[in-house]
Amino acid sequence: MAGRKNAKGLDDSGSVRDLPGLEPPAAPAEDPHHKGHRQRLYSRFLDGGPDALQDYELLEMILFAVNPRRDVKPLAKALIRDFGDIWSVVNAPPPRLRTYCVDEVSLASDKAVATLRAVGAAALRGMRQRVMDRPVLANWQSLLDYCTAAMAHQPMEQFRLLFLDRKNKLIADEVQQTGTVDHTPVYPREVVKRALELSASAIILVHNHPSGDPTPSRADVEMTKEIVRAAHGLGIAVHDHVIVGKGKHVSFKAQGLL
Repeated sequence: MAGRKNAKGLDDSGSVRDLPGLEPPAAPAEDPHHKGHRQRLYSRFLDGGPDALQDYELLEMILFAVNPRRDVKPLAKALIRDFGDIWSVVNAPPPRLRTYCVDEVSLASDKAVATLRAVGAAALRGMRQRVMDRPVLANWQSLLDYCTAAMAHQPMEQFRLLFLDRKNKLIADEVQQTGTVDHTPVYPREVVKRALELSASAIILVHNHPSGDPTPSRADVEMTKEIVRAAHGLGIAVHDHVIVGKGKHVSFKAQGLL
């Protein structure tokens, strides 16, 4: 039985009853065109795996967490169109991601940017764990995949050192220097010093070319020779120098430059 109303229109429980214009607003109705779309994507992904979805659809699933109600498909398609692939999206610089807003669905919030970047960070960490403490030669392609993922889309040059033990297991992976868009200062003494600190028996040099073209420059070749000379004098081998571009790489060893 309903409680009695007082002069203010409240019943005995303190709730508003039957006053026009004071009903709680109804939740916005879901667009019939998109009704069930998210569940269909979930089902296709679980039944058929990631290959059952297109790139923008995988990105949609990530963006569901950013906006739980709105249609995120136009935003996902715009991101794939502009960045080229999912990996580039989830590793894009936060300031650039924040500029995106499609059909009033925005990436301006910390939550949106952090969600996308966390996916990239998790994937990269998983790739790194697959190569650490394992023989490099037996996992060479996995190592190249990791270095490409970590460096190919960086806007500045990075110089990375991979340190190996006597069994050629990867014991450390460090970025020694970060430079400009076309140059990274590298100091052979610092490279060798760090190898000695880690008791490494060998090293692999890796750096990226933000231009996307991994062709070695004359400076790259001369710098490599200097590091080889400094390392050789202390019994440390330099197995290779790999330059990473966008979708391709160059191995000094394979090119006869080492």
